[in-house]
Amino acid sequence: MTTRDGALLPLDRVLPLVARATGDDTWLGASASLVAGGKSNLTFELACGSGSLILRRPPAGELLATAHDMAREVRVQRALAVTPVPVPEIVLDDDGSAFGVPFYVMSKVEGDVVRSELPPSLASSTESRRGLGLSLVDVLADLHAVPFTEVGLAGFGRPDGFVERQVRRWVRQWQATRTDEVPEVDRLADVLRALLPQSGPAAIVHGDFRLDNCVVRADLAEPVQGVLDWEMSTVGDPLTDLGMLLFYWVEPGEPRHVLSPSVTAMPGFPTRADVVEQYARRTGRDLRDLWFYLAFAHLKFAVIAQGIRVRVQTGAMAGQDFGDLSDEVRRVAAAGLAVVAARDRGSDRRD
Repeated sequence: MTTRDGALLPLDRVLPLVARATGDDTWLGASASLVAGGKSNLTFELACGSGSLILRRPPAGELLATAHDMAREVRVQRALAVTPVPVPEIVLDDDGSAFGVPFYVMSKVEGDVVRSELPPSLASSTESRRGLGLSLVDVLADLHAVPFTEVGLAGFGRPDGFVERQVRRWVRQWQATRTDEVPEVDRLADVLRALLPQSGPAAIVHGDFRLDNCVVRADLAEPVQGVLDWEMSTVGDPLTDLGMLLFYWVEPGEPRHVLSPSVTAMPGFPTRADVVEQYARRTGRDLRDLWFYLAFAHLKFAVIAQGIRVRVQTGAMAGQDFGDLSDEVRRVAAAGLAVVAARDRGSDRRD
């Protein structure tokens, strides 16, 4: 590891805890490498003769309130271990006692994390791509079907008023990280605050459910082998997850997202309409206000992109660079306003 990475992850303090948790002193000699692609919390792979484990910790520098919550990630993944939702096994967690920053260590799920392109095993046929897309929707439906109180997540979130608080929270995040005036973000926030929908039954919400937050394998009947990155998980309105998934679901001919893969534009992947139909069939939920959740996803992603932009500029991302994101913030917010405008045009036609 470089000197900088060593400061981010002091192995002399971490590895004895890993060895104790696993009962295997081989981990005392493990190496660590930064897993590229993590845009919020920092992810490292620990490797030794006994195999590999994954360690997660917050980025360096000053953190926003409620962000980068390691304890939250640990709690929800431990709860989901007894459900059909595939999650890594938590090996150990530390509240910051070891080196001043909370972190946790989990098992490494075997498979691929899709970044800029599909692995050859998944790119080989339209059938495999369709199967992967529908599997992703099925896992989301399974998550939203988990009886959260029965798996120990009572009090994990506050469902009442969830959507209103979410909009308010992301507006605050925007105000905390904005470096330029972006009127599109402000207008989108104003529109969403004025058009809040009535939520349906509450469920566990991942908060950033998308293809590159999953580990996948093409050689299995269920391609999605693990769901990762639970830092924004809670109990609330599950359609916020569906809206986010649809936001990331790029179709042929559409602009690509700078910070997430656009492989769903490849032939064979289900369309967004297919995704909505599959989710509706699996869950039976009322999707009449889905336009709102899609527009909200645009606001949320614009704020996430701005946060990443600021963390890169301040050197909190261990040297990772995602390019100039200012145009992406503006473009995404404008696209969210277009979603609302399309809804308004549809309302006019119905009237």
